[in-house]
Amino acid sequence: MSTNTDFTIADFYIGLMSGTSLDGVDAVLAAFSAQGQQTIAAASIPFPADLRARLMRLQAASDNELHLEALAANELAQLYADSVHSVLRNAGMTADAVRAIGVHGQTIRHRPECGYTRQTNNPALLAELTGIDVIADFRSRDIAAGGQGAPLVPAFHAAVFGNATETRVVANIGGISNISVLAPEQGSAVIGFDTGPGNVLLDAWINEHQGSAYDAGGAWAASGTVHTGLLAALRDEAFFSLPAPKSTGRDLFHRAWLAAKLAPFPTLAAVDVQATLTALTATTLADAIVQHAASAAAVYICGGGAFNLHLLQQLQAALHARGQKATVKSTEVLGIAAGQVEALAFAWLAQRHVEREPGNLASVTGARGPRILGALYPR
Repeated sequence: MSTNTDFTIADFYIGLMSGTSLDGVDAVLAAFSAQGQQTIAAASIPFPADLRARLMRLQAASDNELHLEALAANELAQLYADSVHSVLRNAGMTADAVRAIGVHGQTIRHRPECGYTRQTNNPALLAELTGIDVIADFRSRDIAAGGQGAPLVPAFHAAVFGNATETRVVANIGGISNISVLAPEQGSAVIGFDTGPGNVLLDAWINEHQGSAYDAGGAWAASGTVHTGLLAALRDEAFFSLPAPKSTGRDLFHRAWLAAKLAPFPTLAAVDVQATLTALTATTLADAIVQHAASAAAVYICGGGAFNLHLLQQLQAALHARGQKATVKSTEVLGIAAGQVEALAFAWLAQRHVEREPGNLASVTGARGPRILGALYPR
């Protein structure tokens, strides 16, 4: 990543990301130049428990949900604004130095097969609260062009992590896992798609049985035993065998889906379920990597899953069991902290929008071609 500091005012962008894990907002202030990008400052703000609960309820249909979503969007915009102010303070900069904010919004529905996706947000309010242009709603343009609208990060992965001499895989393990396969051959299409659950089921299960927001380091899962029958049942889901392009979310992998898979195993210990859910994430990622990147030298992990040591060990073991010798590493070794990659990607997507450059990859999403993503909400 560039360490160049000769940036103009127009080169500064903020990226905001709140993902499927529903844990909070990650913010990055970045500068872009012809030499590359540089992270200037970062901040993370957790969701207040009440907001997280209301956003979780919006994942499924409910009474009066349009009103409830609008109220949650307003509160979310305030939290986004707090994140912007925090990252500006950390950088010692003011709002007028920033060209635009790129904000993903909080996904509450993702139904590309029905022609829509919904990331709740109030970008007009965010522009009002920050005094900075806001670029939002990045997925919709790709879906309008016949694509999945996700994942969007492979284009950024290709721009910053691609290598001329080796095939690399970047695996983003958030609520949902996705991979980007970056081949060294010039002109080779980037392969990228959602592989299935990342942390979404792990977080839900430990919260239900341990009262924790997540399995720190994978310690609880590591104390359990993988149940082969349950693992087979979990893997018996049509999504895993679908060809790319494909994307998914809580619309498929939710608590009721897990309950149906658990029904034949009523006496299984909760800790063994956690161990098996970890194995589900690891093995489905490994299957995708082996199928699409057999020659990869390394798999670079970002997202919250990068901090789950047990999950990374399980992924490494699953790769080796399938004859794939790639080593599992953090994107930090490539110069970008694992917890900042997605937020930085949305700063990059905002910059692409401002520069009138496409932000999607048709080889990843299945869109009819490259498209400029996002909608502008002026300051």
